[in-house]
Amino acid sequence: MLQSFGHELWIHDGSEIMGAAGFHYPTRMAVIRLSRGGLWIWSPTALSDELGRAVDALGPVQALIAPNTLHHTFMGEWSAAYPEAQIYLLPELAGKRLDLKVAEALSDRPASLWAGEIEQVVFTGNALLTECVFFHHASGTALFTDLLQNLPVDWYRGWRKLVARLDLMTEQIPTVPRKFRMAFRDRALARAALDRVESWPVERVLMAHGAPISSGGRDFLSRAFRWLQ
Repeated sequence: MLQSFGHELWIHDGSEIMGAAGFHYPTRMAVIRLSRGGLWIWSPTALSDELGRAVDALGPVQALIAPNTLHHTFMGEWSAAYPEAQIYLLPELAGKRLDLKVAEALSDRPASLWAGEIEQVVFTGNALLTECVFFHHASGTALFTDLLQNLPVDWYRGWRKLVARLDLMTEQIPTVPRKFRMAFRDRALARAALDRVESWPVERVLMAHGAPISSGGRDFLSRAFRWLQ
């Protein structure tokens, strides 16, 4: 149910979710146990009784994170199950999720709850999404949501398979989809955010839609974002 991916970090691969135009995607969440024992939940997937029990066994849920403007579908059910947990969204989601009581908007500055343990930077200026990328010091893991993707080559069929290939969604190694590359209206702003990411001592890389990178994370990120150089 929950798989260890590093020191005090676990992942769970959830069920598929349907996106626009009939494109379906795998889902993945991450659970980080903070130094005081509370749990930090990134990009929560659909909540089942079994998943809830596995999470509860690790500690109390303190933070629920919607890391970009597309990954917030299951925040409501997690908030209902864990009403004491604090919710963190990007400012752009505030008008969409009026049902959620937000503790703090995500920015380039970590919230006090996880300051010193998890770093973060927001990639802004993209016409399709805004995404907050995180780095967990204890496990050496960077967490990307949609900015990096790597689906199996046969994940889609027909015209969707062709679109996914042209969009670089089904490359052999994870990369930034072409649509997101083209949607950056200010590449200098994106480069500044990437400079922050490249300053972190990244060893592992997690993404919501792709095979995790378990070693050599800094070199991997340098190659994946070479187009932004």
